[in-house]
Amino acid sequence: ISAAHIDSTLYMGDATLEFAERLAGLDAKVVVPTTLNVSGVDEYHWNEWDVPRDWAEKAQRQMAAYHQMGCVPTWTCAPYQTDLRPQFGQQIAWGESNAIIFANSVIGARTERYPDLMDICAAITGRVPAAGLHLTENRAGQMYIRLRDVPLAVQQDDAFYPVLGHCIGKLAGDAIPVIEGLAVKPQEDQLKAFGAAAASSGAVALFHLVGITPEAPTLEAAFQHKALPPAIEITFDDLKNARRELTTATGAAVDMIVLGSPHFSLAEFKQLAPLVADQKRQPDVAFLITSSRAMAALADRAGYLEPLRQFGAKLTVDTCILATPMLPERIKILMTNSAKYAYYSPGMLKTQVVFGSLADCVQSAVEGRVVRDETLWNA
Repeated sequence: ISAAHIDSTLYMGDATLEFAERLAGLDAKVVVPTTLNVSGVDEYHWNEWDVPRDWAEKAQRQMAAYHQMGCVPTWTCAPYQTDLRPQFGQQIAWGESNAIIFANSVIGARTERYPDLMDICAAITGRVPAAGLHLTENRAGQMYIRLRDVPLAVQQDDAFYPVLGHCIGKLAGDAIPVIEGLAVKPQEDQLKAFGAAAASSGAVALFHLVGITPEAPTLEAAFQHKALPPAIEITFDDLKNARRELTTATGAAVDMIVLGSPHFSLAEFKQLAPLVADQKRQPDVAFLITSSRAMAALADRAGYLEPLRQFGAKLTVDTCILATPMLPERIKILMTNSAKYAYYSPGMLKTQVVFGSLADCVQSAVEGRVVRDETLWNA
């Protein structure tokens, strides 16, 4: 392999800390460029939240151990947003489900779904088994999915791709889906949201979008010119059902808006800034964005963070709400535009969740209640 991304950075208790410090104590060093996934804490601002001191100190020790091994301290679940983004065909060993699916599908790099603890071993040895998605023959499509009668306006809505990803993840499981019928070429952040959703509701590590992703210039190429399986159709009704599944809360109450799973990109900061400009957030609705240090610094230099500060939004880096015990006790109902946050929050955080578009999230913070524009989805 020529690169790695380490998900083992997340502090999950004494075992993960002991493992990292033992390796570092043995003077282990990575032999390929190695980025680091989210940590168990925002290293420098953890005390602005409800993170226990003991947790923070141990998480920081674990961060230091991986840095000592020669890893690049990116602290992000979106390593494809860094200078160490891999290239088409590059053999890599990545952890973190959304990063894996993005690398395989959108970039065309080659990685298996490497679990925690194994990922750092791959980075230290520079080798992995020549198996699975590292091999061309194992990257052919296995499931044929066709969109039918999904209105163009819905496909242009920013909630479409996370909803579609959630739907396809449930259908595909760990298979390789080939999707045909998109009327609009998605932007990179839409592909990010789609992949993260499919890797959450399912275990998808690679997808092909016909005419869009690099290994699917044609339907036939996506299946490596093998016989096509029967097509499974996804209709507008299927997407409506998938969208409903991403909301567990009832009523209009909301305690926090949370954005940034996967980590917010520079383009997303650019999109959000004008939505909050000159708006007033209701003080009892918290507004949180999770991102990387690099993206946050670029957004600040570009002037995108000042409108967010004026709005009262908070930004945390290095981590996310699923990776650190940071949320105040009063936070019971979250609203998000992330299918990944929506899928995991009820189980991992014991919160209720509302899924909506980015504009819905902003308007809900302004009005202090759940606001969702149902015009497109009720058509």
